[in-house]
Amino acid sequence: MSTKVVVITGGGGVGKTTLSAALAVGAARRNLQTCVVTVDPAKRLADALGVETLGNHPTAVANQPGLWAAMLDVSASWEAMVHRHAAPEVAERLLADPFFRTLADRFPAAQSYAAGEQMAEHIESRRWDLLVVDTPPAGGGIDFYAAPGRMREFIGGRLLRWLTGASIPGRRAIYKVTARPALKLADTVLGGPLLEEVADFLMDLRSLHDGISHRAAAIELHLRRATPIVVTTAYPTPMREARRFFEDLPEKAGKSDTVVFNKQLPATWTDSAALRGAEIEAPIRTALRDNLTRWAAEVRRQHDIKQQFAARHELHMIEVPWAESAPTSVDALAGLLASAPELEEHLPA
Repeated sequence: MSTKVVVITGGGGVGKTTLSAALAVGAARRNLQTCVVTVDPAKRLADALGVETLGNHPTAVANQPGLWAAMLDVSASWEAMVHRHAAPEVAERLLADPFFRTLADRFPAAQSYAAGEQMAEHIESRRWDLLVVDTPPAGGGIDFYAAPGRMREFIGGRLLRWLTGASIPGRRAIYKVTARPALKLADTVLGGPLLEEVADFLMDLRSLHDGISHRAAAIELHLRRATPIVVTTAYPTPMREARRFFEDLPEKAGKSDTVVFNKQLPATWTDSAALRGAEIEAPIRTALRDNLTRWAAEVRRQHDIKQQFAARHELHMIEVPWAESAPTSVDALAGLLASAPELEEHLPA
């Protein structure tokens, strides 16, 4: 059994996690074994599914048969990667190294790469019919696609090679005899062990190159085979992120032909007929009419922006209506999906 993958991308605050959960619920209700994975630490996926907590390993959603969910734990994922790609003694040093902890926990590219590794593991387990990936908001989704190449370039790139020397047998032994004493002397002058610790860290980090390089290539292959769905709203910042995805996406990534405009205002807001004949005091009627006029202008503005964006990039446009409150149960998520049935076309048959 091969696992189909849907990657949900877009800027922050556009509703990616909620739509990811809705697609996953829809797939599970089609009797597809489905897993939805999020990188958002804000518990939005757990809230949307109506569950208490989610962890790094997929957990069955009790109130929806056939559905599992997970929330990426970046630290735990990097620990697993280090143990996978490094010799045991090197892995222990790296995991105890504060420089490595800073790299793994605080840099968006490291978070995105960890998410890609987790995605690859779930795909290769062949446990599910469908995997829905809610990507990190950094770069509107581009960082998630670019992370494997960036991490491979960082670990094996020119700068790190220049700092650590050529990858030859016995390099660490040579380093201990030549460079390390000089660094120790320099640290004595500076009054602390900083330079020596940095050099030790870089030497250990370089040892991950072969494993990460091989894994990054596998992640890029999975991404080319996945179905990306770009989510945005009609407001300027999310639109810029969506535009970047279609214009700057690396060639090795899968191409998307669909854009989802979420939280769309009702077209009926352009009609003020509801005020006609209503028994409302004149000052209130005037205020309501002015307010409806402003909302009507916003609805028309959003409509024009959406049409221009879809035409410019030759995209299929799907609209998801605005809702008064975010869904907090699988039934509410199924209702959200029903409000935009074209989304279900992206689910496996």
